[in-house]
This record gives sequence, C-alpha cells and structure tokens, in this order.
Amino acid sequence: MIEQRELQDLASLAWDGRRNARILGSTAVGAAVLGASGGRWLGCNVEHKFRSHDIHAEVNAVGNMIVAGEESLIAIAVVAERERFTPCGACLDWIWEFGGPGCLVVVQNVKSGPLEILTCDQLMPHYPR
Repeated sequence: MIEQRELQDLASLAWDGRRNARILGSTAVGAAVLGASGGRWLGCNVEHKFRSHDIHAEVNAVGNMIVAGEESLIAIAVVAERERFTPCGACLDWIWEFGGPGCLVVVQNVKSGPLEILTCDQLMPHYPR
C-alpha cells in the first residue's frame, strides 16, 4: 500500500517537472510516475505548433520510465492549474498498459493542495480486458 506522504511527494515531483513544460496553449501539465521498483520518472507536456504532435506529460513520464528499463508503474501523479481534470483517454490508455486497472492516478490542481486519488479502473470502467 502506498502511503499518502509518498503520493504527496510524487505530486511535488510532478510540479517540478511541470516547470519545464513547453506550452503553446494555456495549460502546463506535469507528471511523475512511481515504478514498481520504487524509481520515479518525470514528464511534462511538450506542445508543437501542429497540435496533433503534442506530447502529453503522462506519456512523457511513462516513456522516461521505459527508457530507464522499468516496465511497470504503480502510481502516477498529474498536476495542472486547472479545475476538474484527469488524464485524457489516450494518456489513460498508456497508464493502463503499464499499470493495469489498479494503478493509482493522483491529480492535483494547486501545489500542496488536496490530492484526488483514483484508479485506472475508476477512470475507465469499461476498458477492454
């Protein structure tokens, strides 16, 4: 079981990664992944003038985890100064791929604010198994 403090630390790392976001729109996003080995990897959104080429923070963090040789995640924190947000469906697809239905998805919209803790299964209850 992951402790609340560890999830708060993961969210804090995601805010650190968010500082490097390259945005053309209005929302900077940061993400931090906790791998099964205990390793942590960061990601931020990297937007491109042809918006179909944007790299989302969650996919960036999962990709960095894979580059490091880890293939399983147990939690991801996603942060942005935006009300009522969660990862998009495409990002959840990546999170599910490497974390499964029980993977924790932590969202925070104010640094050091309350965490919303969900699972992939709660966010995608009809995902094919």
